[in-house]
Amino acid sequence: MKNILLAVVGLSPQVVTETLFALHQEGKQVDAIYLITTATGKELIASSLLSPAFGRYHRYLKEYGIDPSTISFGFENVHVVKDLYGKEIRDITSDEDNEHLLRCCLDLTFRFTSSPDTTVFFSIAGGRKTMSASLMVAAQLYGRPQDRVYHVLVSPEFENSEDFYYPTRPSQLIRLYDENRNPFFKETRYATVTLVPIPFVSIRGQIAADLLQEPREPAELMLSLIREEPAILTIDIPSGKVIYRQREIDMMPARLALYAFFALLKKDCPLQKEKRSCRDCTDCYLSFYEVAARQKDITELYRGAAGKMVIESEMSDTGITNINAENFNSYRIKIRRDLERGFGAVNAARLAISSTGQRPDKRYGIELDRQNIRVVL
Repeated sequence: MKNILLAVVGLSPQVVTETLFALHQEGKQVDAIYLITTATGKELIASSLLSPAFGRYHRYLKEYGIDPSTISFGFENVHVVKDLYGKEIRDITSDEDNEHLLRCCLDLTFRFTSSPDTTVFFSIAGGRKTMSASLMVAAQLYGRPQDRVYHVLVSPEFENSEDFYYPTRPSQLIRLYDENRNPFFKETRYATVTLVPIPFVSIRGQIAADLLQEPREPAELMLSLIREEPAILTIDIPSGKVIYRQREIDMMPARLALYAFFALLKKDCPLQKEKRSCRDCTDCYLSFYEVAARQKDITELYRGAAGKMVIESEMSDTGITNINAENFNSYRIKIRRDLERGFGAVNAARLAISSTGQRPDKRYGIELDRQNIRVVL
């Protein structure tokens, strides 16, 4: 029986050696280690764990007399979460990032649980909480009776230390910090590393046999689970409202017109038709001069929003029907304040008219994915 350690790792690669140490202390053999991480996590793993000269993983094996050839673990065992275009994701910060993370967890878990001659030790101690949750979901979907889910508990004073990777042999004096970030020193022999088994309910037996022949998309495996519908941004010009996550706000016609203009740019971007996602794409972003060149479109939207109550000031040389650099920035700021007031700062950051690049190449657009935008004219 081959024992595989599959772990999620964020910005604290120590969790790998801590988990390995804890497993060995309980007499559990580990034959291979595989890690799921981000691009940033990969860099930390390379420098702190697998560096030939300073890697703590190599140092641990040497100190505890473990033959390196008995454990398969190298750079090829480090799997970085990637987006749809194969680009490594540096951090898990959005719903879309989490979808890619979950897919990676599911694919590797499917691979390692396909053979009856393997046991998988799932370590959910590292990374962001969403990383631990995704690996736990994978274990619940594909896990078998012989597989185990573990968390690792480390003595509180050692837990957040950048210098602690395992109780060294011989014991070493390392710098720690108290609750007030005051430094103090303590030997590693006083550290305790505890392996905590986490009970999990496997639903592998309830998955149709044809879905266990090859890795599947998360949605295919979780049709019976509750999934939150993606939040839709609705800009309703006739009613003068912006709606998001079951909340709505009233927006002045001039601001609504400019906001709808950028929403329509994103929604109707011809270069995005073949793409599933707008992530990291700014094809629909325009420079101020390109925005001003489409004054007619903005004016038409304004007339639709204002209806019969066209405001004289907005039809002046300094209003929305005569866009210039000064009033353009003023409208952008006021739109963002409206969004923050209605939906909070975090949501407003994704919904607002943002910018990319530096002057004179600055361009403007909305970050939100076009599939999540609806404009009522």
